Amino acid sequence: MKFHCEKALIQSAVSTAARAVSMKSTIPALEGLLLEADIMGTVNVTGYNQETGIRSSFSAEVDEAGSLVLPARLLGEIIRKMPDDVVLFQEEKLKVHLACGMSEFDLMGIDPDDFPELPTVEYQNSLTLPQQTLKSMIGQTLFAVSQDESRPIHTGSLFVVEEETLTIVAVDGFRLALRKEPVEEIGQFQFVVPGASLTEVERICKDVSDPVRVHQGSRHILFHIDDTILITRRLEGEFLAWRQAIPRNNPVKINVDRRQLLSCIERVSLIVSEKLKSPLRCVMGEDSIDITTRTAVGNAHDCCPAAGDGGGMEIGFNNKYMMDALRAASCDQVVLELSSPITPCVIVPAEGEENFLFMVLPVRLKSDFT
Repeated sequence: MKFHCEKALIQSAVSTAARAVSMKSTIPALEGLLLEADIMGTVNVTGYNQETGIRSSFSAEVDEAGSLVLPARLLGEIIRKMPDDVVLFQEEKLKVHLACGMSEFDLMGIDPDDFPELPTVEYQNSLTLPQQTLKSMIGQTLFAVSQDESRPIHTGSLFVVEEETLTIVAVDGFRLALRKEPVEEIGQFQFVVPGASLTEVERICKDVSDPVRVHQGSRHILFHIDDTILITRRLEGEFLAWRQAIPRNNPVKINVDRRQLLSCIERVSLIVSEKLKSPLRCVMGEDSIDITTRTAVGNAHDCCPAAGDGGGMEIGFNNKYMMDALRAASCDQVVLELSSPITPCVIVPAEGEENFLFMVLPVRLKSDFT
């Protein structure tokens, strides 16, 4: 194999594909990247950890086609440290010569036959949406994906396509995050994508309107983003019946400035930490939300102006869960929908289309909280 290309091209492909490389594996080839060059002038760089695979492609001047595997971390460091010039890549019998400017390296590669093939995704259903839209939808829901491996289905996000709308839902037993956007696809289908894979999809997507094509197979999902594909296994199981879990007939509705409420919670949370945990006591008054907390280091209090009357309802929340939801909300004004101190709080946009919904379960407050 022999090719040469601009450093930026190979560096981008290597750094992208390396996100799917196994840190430690019983198969040494999986700790490396598979490089494949074809005589038509395309070089593919593939990383695979047997759950998620990423293949990134770039154009190069290919003199000889071929393939081999190189250690991912070492290759990435070498390419990154090379000068901004043309990189020459030459391999013969698994011996690789890398040169760029005055820098030269000679490495031993691994037989490409030792690298497992990426799964084949037979297209059952597909959808297309802009990169910036998918990036936003993932970013606004990923925080609510469960980390509890005892319920594997909830360690991913549910994608639901119906009535020309894509809805992404994430739950972890304490909160729920939902985002929806219109899509052109007509039909009904759904699947669950692991949260770890969606983290990589979010990183690969750019803030552009170029399309992402998502293909559903019987066991895997494929994301096609520019010159990169990501293949991940589907999570199987019974996802939460999320529509029934969200209470919407809530008598108390309080309109509040999202940034003001977030700032109040952030200030009160200064005395809360992983070692010093304490819930927020929120009193929903007339045109105000009174927030207090207490830990071993002291007490904190703040008040946020609001529109509406909560009738003095006292309700407790985990500060982090409320901050995550408010940070993910993409509007200035939100509505907090409440029913009682022991039922969930629903957060939706105050105006315009309801394209997001966050639900946070309350925390039981101790009677001696002052």
